[in-house]
Amino acid sequence: MMNTLIPSSVRIVEVGPRDGLQNEKQAIDIATRVQLVNMLGAAGLKSIEAGSFVNPAWVPQMAGSEEVFTQIKRDDKVRYVALVPNLKGFERAISVTANEVAIFGAASEAFSKKNINCSIEESLDRFKPVMDAAKERGIPVRGYVSCVISCPYEGEIAPQKVAQVSERLLAMGCYEVSLGDTVGTGTPAGVNRMLEAVLSVIPAEKLGVHFHDTYGQALANIYASLQMGIAVVDSSIAGLGGCPYAKGAAGNVATEDLVYMLNGLGIQHGVDLNKLIAAGQFISDKLGRQSGSKVAIATNNQ
Repeated sequence: MMNTLIPSSVRIVEVGPRDGLQNEKQAIDIATRVQLVNMLGAAGLKSIEAGSFVNPAWVPQMAGSEEVFTQIKRDDKVRYVALVPNLKGFERAISVTANEVAIFGAASEAFSKKNINCSIEESLDRFKPVMDAAKERGIPVRGYVSCVISCPYEGEIAPQKVAQVSERLLAMGCYEVSLGDTVGTGTPAGVNRMLEAVLSVIPAEKLGVHFHDTYGQALANIYASLQMGIAVVDSSIAGLGGCPYAKGAAGNVATEDLVYMLNGLGIQHGVDLNKLIAAGQFISDKLGRQSGSKVAIATNNQ
């Protein structure tokens, strides 16, 4: 019998064009990025991270995000999301009509210092002007918390720390917080412990999960999250991505594999798996390698 907390529908947040491509060694041209976003929208995804407005010196693959936002074929039903590190990044995102912005914190002090060069407290202070500007313009803001299970520098992270940072992001005005297993070390038991702590202070409808598949646990961790009532899941086409500040972190869970699992569970998501596989094949071909999606590989080998 299925757990009654498991949601009947899930919103998938596609992070491939941003979180996926930002970790690539090779340059990816604007036209490829635009076509990928268009194909993902055509497949039925309603939330797509299309780019990032960080300093290109830090994340060179996200240079040209302005052009991506201005050249994509927009669908009124799709939210095109931009990652912003500060007010300057926010202004750039708004100038090219991003529908939503995302800000990013961490549950680990060491990771915060390595990733954004400041403490957790300083990082949250830095986002206050962004939150004020977003509120003024009616732009929704999504918050990310990195290293919710473990940190490459600190090791295991206390679930209570994750709850505290998540609560702060919501209090600042984020409509939703995405909990990220950045290193991909989580297992369902650890995910349950972490979510129990967070759910004690934040309702499930304000949370999403973001799992990397370094140890092959991402789908199991997503299923554990669904059983606790989480109905928003981040994923990346063809399993693209890693984390430039977490050595050895594998890509995000593949959107194709997530959709296949949701189909098997009878959970609605509104995404066409065949169109998704085509989008994954397109970007994998452009990158000159096999897709990181097991479902795509199995389908293409039939």
